[in-house]
Amino acid sequence: MIKLKRVYEPSEPDDGARFLVERLWPRGMKRQSLDMEAWLKEAAPSDNLRRWFGHDPQKWIEFQERYFAELDTRPEALRPIIEAAESGDATLLYSARDTEHNNAAALKKYIDSYRENTSFI
Repeated sequence: MIKLKRVYEPSEPDDGARFLVERLWPRGMKRQSLDMEAWLKEAAPSDNLRRWFGHDPQKWIEFQERYFAELDTRPEALRPIIEAAESGDATLLYSARDTEHNNAAALKKYIDSYRENTSFI
């Protein structure tokens, strides 16, 4: 199971493996204070796509299409998340205030679809 959580929320035992899926380090967070398995920058949207989107809900559908096209070119970036989800729980950490229109929500949707349609491992 893959869960989503804002990076500013405390970790909990049922989070499982926690992965930061942001291109930039979250503001105000100290690296040593963030309980996580890995920072997966390559699983995050490119800087150009992130800037274009700007968390504008009206661009959400097109953002997902563009982001999924980027992810199609780098499936190895998803391996740690998929392996963690196969053996237990995984939590994708994001910093956006918008809990619906953020790259972690799009990434979860992509991975769920990917796992349904592909034998990854």
